[in-house]
Amino acid sequence: MAAPNKIRIIGGRWKRTPIAVVDSEQLRPTPDRVRETLFNWIGPSIAGCAVLDLFAGTGALGFEAASRGAVSVCLVERDARVMQAIRALKLRLSADVIETHALDADRAVEQFKRAGRRFDLIFLDPPFHANWLARIVPRLEALLTDRARIYLESESALSIADLQAWLTKPVVTGVKSDRAGQVYYHLFTLEPPISASA
Repeated sequence: MAAPNKIRIIGGRWKRTPIAVVDSEQLRPTPDRVRETLFNWIGPSIAGCAVLDLFAGTGALGFEAASRGAVSVCLVERDARVMQAIRALKLRLSADVIETHALDADRAVEQFKRAGRRFDLIFLDPPFHANWLARIVPRLEALLTDRARIYLESESALSIADLQAWLTKPVVTGVKSDRAGQVYYHLFTLEPPISASA
């Protein structure tokens, strides 16, 4: 799928701000329409959330979350040119709630684990056909707050059973999903396991 020449922030304090799309075959920005649907699903509960985007690309999902009131947003991107564009936009917007990490997703997860970081919402939009989701989702459990949500983009539809199979502790209690062209996108809601003493 060819990257669009221009995308923009849909809502919040930076509404209509354009986001640069670096010319890269690996870049697959989440379209405006999909982001609008996603943030309609999330609703006002984005306010105060700690957010992680492990495959940030243009940073569109993270900037959208920050624009709408997320209290902190971690953007992880290994491509140096793409990260340069993210940091330029962060500077232009004085987006202090956004922190950037020029790392691959595996190293970032380990760093966040060691630091004891926890996130209310995690975005996962990895390269397709590389088995990323099956590899990375099981390692995210230590990073999840109670009642966290995980947003996934994939080349095929995913169910609650699919996500639950990758997790050992959190219980997947709901999913909202849709499709845009060849991209399937999903928002899963998780709950902590019921304590044996409860």
